[in-house]
Amino acid sequence: MPRKLYGFVFRSSGWHQLVTAILSVMLFTAGTIPLEIQRRIVNAATENGSYRTIAFLVLLYILLALTEGTVKLVLKIYSSWIGEAAVRRLRLQMFQAAPASGTSSSMMASEGVQLSIILAEAEPVGGFVGTSISEPLLQIGILTAVCSYLVYLQPMMTIIVITIFLPQSGFVPIMQAAINRRVGKKISIMRNVSEDIVEMGRAIDTNGLQASRIGDVFRINMSIYKIKFTMNFMMNMMTQIGYAGIFATGGYLVVTGKTEIGTVVAFISGLSKINDPWGDLVNWYRDLRVTQVKYGLIYNSAQIGTVSAGELPLEAHSSKT
Repeated sequence: MPRKLYGFVFRSSGWHQLVTAILSVMLFTAGTIPLEIQRRIVNAATENGSYRTIAFLVLLYILLALTEGTVKLVLKIYSSWIGEAAVRRLRLQMFQAAPASGTSSSMMASEGVQLSIILAEAEPVGGFVGTSISEPLLQIGILTAVCSYLVYLQPMMTIIVITIFLPQSGFVPIMQAAINRRVGKKISIMRNVSEDIVEMGRAIDTNGLQASRIGDVFRINMSIYKIKFTMNFMMNMMTQIGYAGIFATGGYLVVTGKTEIGTVVAFISGLSKINDPWGDLVNWYRDLRVTQVKYGLIYNSAQIGTVSAGELPLEAHSSKT
């Protein structure tokens, strides 16, 4: 197995990533066209434009939405296939990495780790492969295209839109690092649970150790939820502040005759079009950092047969610094 996550990504998917990249470029290249069509429809309606022009623009908007939706559907299905193929490959590699010799206790411990990887851990790691390239390329492309279009329309209002996302680039990595540490602990604990089940031959808890471990997992999960949902709350608040800024600034510019109502509508739609890919990009970053931790644990297990309880490999530590 490759030492690094992206080494596994390219070895397991290869040229398929190029196809997803091309589809992503097609999507974000056309990302600003609906905003311009919306702006022209509103301006035509408020400035006594012909209904034939409005009808043509509406038809063009529907056609573009259908095309964009079809390409997105193909991309999602194709990315899912890549991810499932990677899951299959990772599970098969764990069978091949099974130790051929060792003491009975070490063999049972290794079997417990393998059971945890094959049944649970391989799924999110392999699933990440499908979106590892296309997702950031698509979302960054959309953000760049839409922001460039908004700058072209009204630079002053664009500053407001960009400003609401700057604080997020500061607190998101910090909070995600806290989640990563908890994910590593959780995986190690669940591996210990699997090891004891294999060693005992069934799911029994004679000394209360398994119950203690499950309680630890519960507390870790709750702390992850608190951090995750607090992060979402802060991001949503920043977005609402952005809408308020657009209404205030846009309303002033329209009243003073410095811009048209269609431009304000385009900015409102544009913020929504930015907020969604920004949220998707943050989610992808979360998955990346967590998957790096998980893959580091899997790689270590494949190399030495088992991981000591609570011990993170070097790759997992380095991914958090």
